Amino acid sequence: MSSLIFKSSRSAVRDFPIARISLTEGKRLMMGSVTPDPGSQPPPFTGFTNFSRSHIGSGKSSSNVDHAFGISGTDRSFLEGEVTHEKLTKEITMFSQLPENFGVNQHIPIDNELKERLRSTLWKFKAPIRFAFAYGSGVFSQGQSYQKSKSQVDLIFGVTYTQHWHSLNISQYPDHYSFLRRLGSGAVSYVQDNIGPGVYFNPYVEINGMTVKYGVVSIDTLCRDLLSWDTLYLSGRLHKPVKILRDDPRIRLANQRNLFSVIRVALLLLPEKFTEQELYHTIASISYTGDPRMNVAAENPNKVKNIVDNQKQHFHRLYAPLIDTLPNIEIARGYDGVSGTVTLEQDMDPLRRGNMVARLPSSFRKKLYARYTTILGVDPATTQGLSGPSSDASEGTINRTEGSKFDQLIAENPDLRVEVARAIQHTVSWPSFVQSIKGLATAGVSKSVKYLGEKSSKWKAGKQSE
Repeated sequence: MSSLIFKSSRSAVRDFPIARISLTEGKRLMMGSVTPDPGSQPPPFTGFTNFSRSHIGSGKSSSNVDHAFGISGTDRSFLEGEVTHEKLTKEITMFSQLPENFGVNQHIPIDNELKERLRSTLWKFKAPIRFAFAYGSGVFSQGQSYQKSKSQVDLIFGVTYTQHWHSLNISQYPDHYSFLRRLGSGAVSYVQDNIGPGVYFNPYVEINGMTVKYGVVSIDTLCRDLLSWDTLYLSGRLHKPVKILRDDPRIRLANQRNLFSVIRVALLLLPEKFTEQELYHTIASISYTGDPRMNVAAENPNKVKNIVDNQKQHFHRLYAPLIDTLPNIEIARGYDGVSGTVTLEQDMDPLRRGNMVARLPSSFRKKLYARYTTILGVDPATTQGLSGPSSDASEGTINRTEGSKFDQLIAENPDLRVEVARAIQHTVSWPSFVQSIKGLATAGVSKSVKYLGEKSSKWKAGKQSE
């Protein structure tokens, strides 16, 4: 198929933490050191504008793209083979176990000054942080209604042992916590790990000259959600551009699977032909489908559009190298200077789309299977060739590369888009609702009221701009 990236090279990834690090650096990284950064910013990203019609349908190899972004034949066993949470925990411990430059498409360049300021913020915490990323309007533009200088910076910290982490952090920053700190780190970690999607937020924290909201999640919980889509709470955040500040090899591998998964789900929701803009809008909207904040005047109704319109270049950098490797997508029409986008076309053959169904994240796929067991009146456990002997043997496993007859029946069902959207809503709605309620306890009443007030203001601003 035609490549979606033009003239990619190694220079395009100089700014990104990559697998080629020394053993000493690797140990420091695993102990919570800052991710190595080769330093210079990549050259300007040209996107689709350099495409000519001679490239469309040429079938030219995108080997330069594959090599630069870590999507090569060597990676296939990582991306299409069996990847379970247990395998990640036991077998992936350092970046040298991943293919060279694997997953560097995940590293989005931002302003150097802001990047260094965010990274230096991590060093203000004595509790060890294994993985961290920044996201939201405080880091990436979401239009004129959002002002970076006044926006709270959103951070997520991946940690190994939540109770130990909170014990250290409560000792260092007791004022970051609500009344729950008086119950001890055991109570805080219990609330984090057992109520809602497994995240504990401390909002409106003044640190390193910034106002930040940081969420704490265990590496295990994050890996499971990336692989299985148990809640889509954090895996959904990583569908959009984020700035990874401290990396972890297990998360990089699991998130690459997560990005492929959301492309497949988006394709199941889209028609045969669609634009690049429509693809990114569909991807960005998935984690907001079913989010109660979108229905109670607690979020800007134009949020998804604002994110995609103002971050299209970042979406392209994140997804184009992955789309280039999928055999069921072609460029239908090259760059249109009027619309500023590219038109893509997917293969609607039930066999190909059945393969996509078979490769969906396990928890999400189970919801879809349960629904279609009722709709089709077919018991998947007795359908010949359904899934092989161990497709769901363990959480997060996706070891089938070809769909079964049952998957093909799902793929050709005329209501597939509706049912996929329903499965997304069921995945997102309850964890998001519980997390919102949990925030009253973890943030405290005053900060919760302040947070809701700001969200309501964004909703009003979005309505006025319509």
